[in-house]
Amino acid sequence: MLRIKITVCLLVILASSAAHADDVISADAQPRWWKGNLHTHTFWSDGDDFPEMVAEWYRIHDYNFLGLSDHNVLQQGQRWRTRADLEKKASAAPVIEKYLKRFGPAWVESRGDEGPKQEFRLKPLEEFRALVEQRGKFLMIPAEEISDKAEGVPIHINASNIKEPLEPLGGATVVEAITNNLRNVHDQAEKAGREILAHLNHPNFGYAITAHDLAHAVLERHFEVYNGHPGVNQLGDEARPSVDRLWDIANTIRLVDLGAEPLFGIATDDSHAYHGKPKASHPGRGWVMVRATHLTPEHIVKAIKQGDCYASSGVVLKDVRYDATSKILELEIEPDGDATFTTEIVGTLKGVDTSSQDPPPLPKPKTPDQKVGGRVSRRYSDAIGKVLATQEGLTVRYQLTGKELYVRAIVTSSKPPVDPAWEGQHRQAWTQPVGWELAK
Repeated sequence: MLRIKITVCLLVILASSAAHADDVISADAQPRWWKGNLHTHTFWSDGDDFPEMVAEWYRIHDYNFLGLSDHNVLQQGQRWRTRADLEKKASAAPVIEKYLKRFGPAWVESRGDEGPKQEFRLKPLEEFRALVEQRGKFLMIPAEEISDKAEGVPIHINASNIKEPLEPLGGATVVEAITNNLRNVHDQAEKAGREILAHLNHPNFGYAITAHDLAHAVLERHFEVYNGHPGVNQLGDEARPSVDRLWDIANTIRLVDLGAEPLFGIATDDSHAYHGKPKASHPGRGWVMVRATHLTPEHIVKAIKQGDCYASSGVVLKDVRYDATSKILELEIEPDGDATFTTEIVGTLKGVDTSSQDPPPLPKPKTPDQKVGGRVSRRYSDAIGKVLATQEGLTVRYQLTGKELYVRAIVTSSKPPVDPAWEGQHRQAWTQPVGWELAK
């Protein structure tokens, strides 16, 4: 009798498990939205927490995928760091105590006597991913921030779903350096037989990338239209355009002058600080929503490459649809309490003048010790990246007339983000440019 009961219980458990597996891996999977971040840092470079702890933060905050993109390194092999170094990075936060509390002494590896010189092992991705990944819920994607420079300015490119680390290759110019690194990413993808996504990070960081650079590095198809780091000059200044403006100028030049496909935009938080450090790059400020049938690196990367995604700093879209036959762009916005929403349809009309004028002078330092550097984009017509329509509410519908070179939507909430990157910021979402097929 006891054996029969045990057998029945076992069959019930197996049946329940099988049903759950069928729910997760459907034979008729339909596209759905997956939330993820592809630009994050840990103790493997200049972040201030262990990689497992960082992954755990995103997992419990309802992200579906994450790339830990440390500078010029892939999280593999042996790496040890001293207690003194780790605690200094974490600005005196009890980082080791938090790590031990969450994962326990059986997991945390150290060597040497307790004290400043005691060393702790940084676990590689292939070792810790089994502790944080959940099928159909949370996925780790191997990544690296290729950190390069040219013409005296920083050039950072993220590579997601890579197999081996990629060395920065440099170049005589910014465009050449971007192109060299993109070719290197492409070569690895071809040799490894895998989907790898490359995207250009924070173009206004150090005011490194001009609109001309962004346009003429035509191998680049993806870039960060929003980065939650407070030091990346998202809004520009009196001499340099905002990142949104850079996007429109670059895409207009590509379509009109170069016959090249436009850039797609994603959002990231570029997180470095996980212990509440003020005026730092915190997690949760920016992410990309990707529409795909399955939560695998290949499906996520393919969807982003196809532009089936949108960027967000807090606004959630139920749906984004563009019908190339009817030339209609439609959005459905997820309600957010008492928030109201304004959607701007931004685009450039055909026949626009893409000539440019000399750039304005650099702004004067606001304090004696402030250094004003970087590069300056040339000035372009205000007809580039115009607001073609403005709509209020949770549903948006825009009928293209055939005069547009392309259009895209910016949705702005009346609410600020939970953790603003600058004063006066509002939650937003950015859709990809559409209608540009008409310009071919």
